[in-house]
Amino acid sequence: MLWLKPTQETTEHTGSYYAATANWQTDYPPLKGEVQVDVAIVGGGFTGVNTALELSERGYKVALIEANRISWGASGRNGGQIIGGIGHNHEQFEKSIGKDGVKRIYDMGVECCEIIRERVAKYDIQCDLKWGYGDVAIKARHMREFAEFKEWQEKNGYPHDLEILDKQAIKDYVNSDNYIGGMINKNGYGHVHSLNLCIGEARVAESLGAQIFEQSRVTKIVHGALPEVHTEQGVVKAKYVVTCGNAYMGDLEPKLACKVLPSTSCVIATEPLSEAQIQQTLPADIAVCDPRTALDYFRLTADKRMLFGGLSNYTGLDPKDLVGTLRKKMLQVFPELANARIDYGWSGQMGIGINRLAQLGRLSDNVFYIQAYSGHGVAPSHMTARITAEMIAGHAERFDTFARVKHMSWPGGKLLRRPAMALGMMYYKILDEL
Repeated sequence: MLWLKPTQETTEHTGSYYAATANWQTDYPPLKGEVQVDVAIVGGGFTGVNTALELSERGYKVALIEANRISWGASGRNGGQIIGGIGHNHEQFEKSIGKDGVKRIYDMGVECCEIIRERVAKYDIQCDLKWGYGDVAIKARHMREFAEFKEWQEKNGYPHDLEILDKQAIKDYVNSDNYIGGMINKNGYGHVHSLNLCIGEARVAESLGAQIFEQSRVTKIVHGALPEVHTEQGVVKAKYVVTCGNAYMGDLEPKLACKVLPSTSCVIATEPLSEAQIQQTLPADIAVCDPRTALDYFRLTADKRMLFGGLSNYTGLDPKDLVGTLRKKMLQVFPELANARIDYGWSGQMGIGINRLAQLGRLSDNVFYIQAYSGHGVAPSHMTARITAEMIAGHAERFDTFARVKHMSWPGGKLLRRPAMALGMMYYKILDEL
């Protein structure tokens, strides 16, 4: 679910479970010389790849430019959890987008998961896609919140068949004494091998005519009637540009950098578990999140490893002992895994926005941006890609719903925004414990 970066940055993939089990290694050429297209896309994660795919399906000539490898950043390192919804509490934006706009965003929060379902089936993408998800409760108020959410879903006609389970019944899905109950979504949410999904989608985009360039860090974007995207060895001239770098954009566009805070999360993966260990932990093979601010999230991989993530923080730093720290957290949930070997550990960046709604908008008339999924981007990135492609194709209603929402800059600038946010997160962690 949360989006990740390596401890030691290279232009190749981090040492994650995903990279070790990828279906194939991308080897697209670097950008050299001049290329002319309809749309230039900066960033080769889920957002950029799916924007390229959506536009290629519509017949546009597209160039996708990635600084490292396709799915090198967030999209190839996250928890692999397919969860609907785009941000939360959309009623706070009613003044800007109206009741119809609020309803539109809620509807897109359902559609985003269906895009993955349909795309994997249509193009036969091999990515270990499996449906089934659970929210688990630590306190009584979490159970009340689940009941309220289920009632709201049913009242508003959303299709998810949600089931609320007590402390004993939840153990059929999450066999841990840590939880007093939970809410199960059997068919609407699920989990996936993130890297294989993203590189599979890139291959589809390429088959539809998209040009993909790796190892091509963008050095500047020149705005104008025909904007240009420059790298060290080449330039793409286009009618439109879409930036999709999220937490890895750096200062390429300063107006964007101040509205997103790159924040760290970490993941480990065990050795393959025995059938007895699976029955003691996740017997129903669903993806799981707890409801805390600095949440734990976990699932089984296709080869039956426990993939366990967490340690969310806003300092931008890894813990001194990433594997040891996360292993301790995992054993608090599943002490039965005390003898399970840890085969992989990695970390990375998620882009956080202040109001937690994905940020879409215009930097100029023909330069657009998408960013800030706040640790919840696998499915929503597919939705933001679709509505950006719709907008370029002349149907801007859904894109403009997002673009009308105003996003505050993080206070304190580069020097103070991290400590300020770390203090804020500490406050919410304390609330979680009360």
